[in-house]
Amino acid sequence: MESSVSSSSPIHYKADWKMVSFVVPAFNESNGIAKVVNELKEAMYTLNKRYEILLVDDGSTDSTLQKAKKLEKMHNGIVKVLSYSKNRGKGFALKYGFENSKGELIFFIDADGDLPPKQIDRFFEIMSKSGADVVIGSKRHPNSMVVNYPTGRKMLSQAYFLLTKALFNLNVRDTQVGLKLFKREVLEQVMPKILVKRYAFDVELLANAVRRGYRIVEAPVKLTFNNDSRINWKAICDMFVDTLAIAYRMHILKYYDR
Repeated sequence: MESSVSSSSPIHYKADWKMVSFVVPAFNESNGIAKVVNELKEAMYTLNKRYEILLVDDGSTDSTLQKAKKLEKMHNGIVKVLSYSKNRGKGFALKYGFENSKGELIFFIDADGDLPPKQIDRFFEIMSKSGADVVIGSKRHPNSMVVNYPTGRKMLSQAYFLLTKALFNLNVRDTQVGLKLFKREVLEQVMPKILVKRYAFDVELLANAVRRGYRIVEAPVKLTFNNDSRINWKAICDMFVDTLAIAYRMHILKYYDR
């Protein structure tokens, strides 16, 4: 699932879509949310396409919601704020954002700034040239530039790849990068069955996309890793349990085929 598209290649492909929706989940991201919005606007300027930025405040306890609403006023008609009072997890926020989106293409992008939005043009180009239904960022792509990524996290990433490949025949080396581009049809078909709301959400989504015959292509990314205290041993254990639950629903209960 590798792509040979260079990270510096110009935008010269045929863009046959009219609008893209960026879904940006945010939990306590008051320090970086404005930067992500501004960089998305800069990245979209050269494409000359309609777009919307859906900021989904996932029950933040800091000033994320207030800053998001300021951005909504500042960029009227482009930025839309969605929120709810209780933290429900990134997966829930992405699903909620999608349900309120309008674009033919849906881009999931994290609000923490680890993944600079200026690289999104590469995803559009890869989708156009490869005919993929889904393009996902991958730290493990040979052309990726990953800074400050701990050895322990690399080992966990490799182990999780082997697990998901064995359980779901999911030949995707990195399911967790917060930069993913979908054709709307994929999410319309898959999202209604998604149950996981937190860390294993991406695996449930991608495994079911593959199960329905959609094609996934991995893209190189530039990522600067900042230590995330939310990814701890409890989160890792919960993710493992949720992954096994997905396999149980898929292979034993046949839940996703109903």
